[in-house]
Amino acid sequence: MRINKLFSNLGFCSRRETNRLIQQNRITVNGQIPQLGQWVDEKDIILIDNKPIPVKDKIYIALNKPVGITCTASKEVKDNIIAFINYPEYIFPIGRLDKASEGLILLTNDGDFANKILESKNEHEKEYIVTVNKPFDDFFMEGMSRGVEICGVTTKPCKVTRVNEDTFRIILTQGLNRQIRRMSKAFGYRVIRLERIRIVNIRIHGIDTGKWRKLTEEEVMEITNSREVSPYEV
Repeated sequence: MRINKLFSNLGFCSRRETNRLIQQNRITVNGQIPQLGQWVDEKDIILIDNKPIPVKDKIYIALNKPVGITCTASKEVKDNIIAFINYPEYIFPIGRLDKASEGLILLTNDGDFANKILESKNEHEKEYIVTVNKPFDDFFMEGMSRGVEICGVTTKPCKVTRVNEDTFRIILTQGLNRQIRRMSKAFGYRVIRLERIRIVNIRIHGIDTGKWRKLTEEEVMEITNSREVSPYEV
C-alpha cells in the first residue's frame, strides 16, 4: 500500500501529515527518503526520525453526531468532526454521516478496524430511523425494501418497517452517498430527519447528542473476529 495510507492505518498520523513528514525528510524506507505516495511492502524497513514507527494504543469511539457537523478530518472544513470531538490523539471517522443527519458515527485510529466495517463484501448492518415530509403507504415500504435505482445503480434489498405514518426504520448493508435521502426522493418523499441508531453491534442508546463513549472490548472483538487484514494489504 502507499506509505501515507500505511501510517494512517497504523494510527500514527493522517495521510496528509505523513506527506508533510516525508517532505521534512523525517521518514526513510530502506535507508532512503521516500517519494510522496510511494508504495511500500511488509519487508521494507520504515523509520520515522531514525526509529521504528511507534506502536499506538488503539482507540475506538462511538459519537452521537449532532446535525451540522461534517464527517471529515480536514481541518479547513468548518464544523468538522475532529474539531468537534477535540480528542487529544489522532483519530478519523469511519465512513460518513451527512451534515444534515444525526446519530451514530464511529471514530478510530485503527485502519484495519475501519476497513472491516467499510468493506462492502462484509455487508455490515447500519440501522436508521427516518422521518419524511408526508405519510407513506405500503407501496413505498415495499419499493424501498426491494431496491431503488439511484445514481445509475440499484440499491441492495433492505429491511424497512413502519414506526408511524411518516417515520420508518431501515437497515442497510451498503453505504452509497446520501443513499436513504435519494431512495426516498425516488418515490417523491423528502427526508426531514435522519438518525443512525446502530452500526453492526454498536448502538446509540445511552449516548446523548453531541457526546461520545469508548467501545467496549466485546464490541470491538465482535467486529474484528473476522479475517485479519495485514496493514500492508491494499
